[in-house]
Amino acid sequence: MKKRKLRINGHSHLLPYPEEIPQFMKDKEIFWVDEDRKFMLQKDWSRPVTDSSFFLDEKLEWMERFKIDHAVVLNLSQLYGNGLRVEEMKQALRFQNDFNARIQHENPSKFTCGFVVHPGFVRGACWEIERCVEELGMRLLCLPTHYMDTIGTWRCIFDEENEPIFELASKYNLAVEIHPYDGEKFIKLENTSWRFHLIWMLAQCADAYHFLTLNGYQDKFPGMRVCFAHGGQLAQINLGRRIQGFDGRPDLFEGKTHPRKAVGHKNIFFDTLVHDTGSLGLLLDNQGSKQVLMGLDDPYPLGEMESEIQSSYPGKILDLAKERGLLNQDECDAIWEDNVLQWLYGDDEKGKQELISKILS
Repeated sequence: MKKRKLRINGHSHLLPYPEEIPQFMKDKEIFWVDEDRKFMLQKDWSRPVTDSSFFLDEKLEWMERFKIDHAVVLNLSQLYGNGLRVEEMKQALRFQNDFNARIQHENPSKFTCGFVVHPGFVRGACWEIERCVEELGMRLLCLPTHYMDTIGTWRCIFDEENEPIFELASKYNLAVEIHPYDGEKFIKLENTSWRFHLIWMLAQCADAYHFLTLNGYQDKFPGMRVCFAHGGQLAQINLGRRIQGFDGRPDLFEGKTHPRKAVGHKNIFFDTLVHDTGSLGLLLDNQGSKQVLMGLDDPYPLGEMESEIQSSYPGKILDLAKERGLLNQDECDAIWEDNVLQWLYGDDEKGKQELISKILS
């Protein structure tokens, strides 16, 4: 009997219930959720909770309704820790990682959860990677596209100073998620008309992809597999410009790796969250369908959520791609299952089968 294909969402988020967030997080104005579950808050910042599936029980109901078998839960972008005092940052990230570990431990058939470290403190980041992998049983490292270092300078995650992090990720055979945030803190433009989410987050992903590939980390650290959020959308349309720049000004790229060598690389993945079939077609043309995995970015309003206004629902982009001949059914099935598993486990076939067994149980 042929096994049914699974539907695994490779890009999901989950909020703690208000009572699960430690009091120090609210006292220090680091992050909290109001008692009515209407807003997530930080100092001088708030954002509405736009869907009940931000929370665990409601998330499980939402997954059941849309026949999503399993979800990869990333860390909350608000908890990258940039700009916090060192001890506050450590406590905040420890809370996030322990929360995600508990969710995964208590719901192994439903969730694979990520953990986060702060690259500005490389030694501490490596210790936390060891803890999360060896003690908590986690296998997904979540990193921001950019971070603030110890002297207040903003840097790209694929700075050479962070190579010990990637070396450890490769040693542990980790999946790595690269996600943008905090652009308004270092891009000197007024935060209006949602420009940092609609435009600059995509540019941040393109910038991180630029330096991953120039440094050749996809081959230098072969045990880690990197996935770029939101399809690395601007990285796809920018590929030709980068190639021409590399060829036209080789003096600026001494010792660097040619951009072409990373195109379609087996250790570089992109999720499907690009919002239209034109963008998805470019992603597929550039990278090949095997390097694309399902990402809904639920339950955020820029995710692939159910919406009457947009006549949208989870999985719509693949249905449209199939209708327009961009993908066949086997490729769509692989994007939902095989490619997510390949990103999470690489060549660890035993690990893949163990997760499949948990899901089907």
